[in-house]
Amino acid sequence: MCIRGLGILLATALMFGQQPNDSSKEEQIGALKQSLAKNQAALKQYAWTETTQISLKGEVKKTEQKQCLYGPDGKVQKTPMQGAAQPQQQQQSAGRRGGLVKKEIVKKKVGETKDYMDRVAALVHEYVPPDPDKIQAAATAGNVSVTKATPISLITIKNYLKSGDAVTLGFDVTAKAIASYNVDSYLDNPKDDAVKLAVTFARLPDGANYAQQSVLDATGKKIEVRVSNSDYKKLTQ
Repeated sequence: MCIRGLGILLATALMFGQQPNDSSKEEQIGALKQSLAKNQAALKQYAWTETTQISLKGEVKKTEQKQCLYGPDGKVQKTPMQGAAQPQQQQQSAGRRGGLVKKEIVKKKVGETKDYMDRVAALVHEYVPPDPDKIQAAATAGNVSVTKATPISLITIKNYLKSGDAVTLGFDVTAKAIASYNVDSYLDNPKDDAVKLAVTFARLPDGANYAQQSVLDATGKKIEVRVSNSDYKKLTQ
């Protein structure tokens, strides 16, 4: 009887001992989602320039700039800007090769490589900025863990966008803002198309937090995508 009573007491203690941790995790997730919503609302007052640079084996293959702002539907609208250089080394080298068959093979390979690079570049925007709804869905599924610390807590999100991916957020509990953001993901196949994404953040004068630079590295294909956001200007009311 005493042993059974002790077991009940231990079980009760464990149950109540878990509640503060669970509560703390929910508070951290709630604070993160609130921060993301606040930042999005602040950034809707701005227009800015997005610069995307795609490199293959260390050589820049494409650079483009877009003027960005939030549209009435709450989504970012992007308008291509004139004057961004877009190197065409691959196409030029293909034209110098002799033989129609060789030219067609090279042309096909160049096209496939370009398509792959564009898809890798698009993947950046699937993760940046973080989506509060995806974070909540992961939390509901039990795929979010929190390592609480001061001033930076680590929030790890599994299966955020794709099965098997992982997002690790450094959340400044004092400033209520993201301090670091790293992603381990893949394009098509986790084994052959693994990618790593690292994002650095900066603050605007009004305190809004934004992704200053995102660097995605597809090491297996030797492709790097660098996306920078700059020249933030407040829209006139």
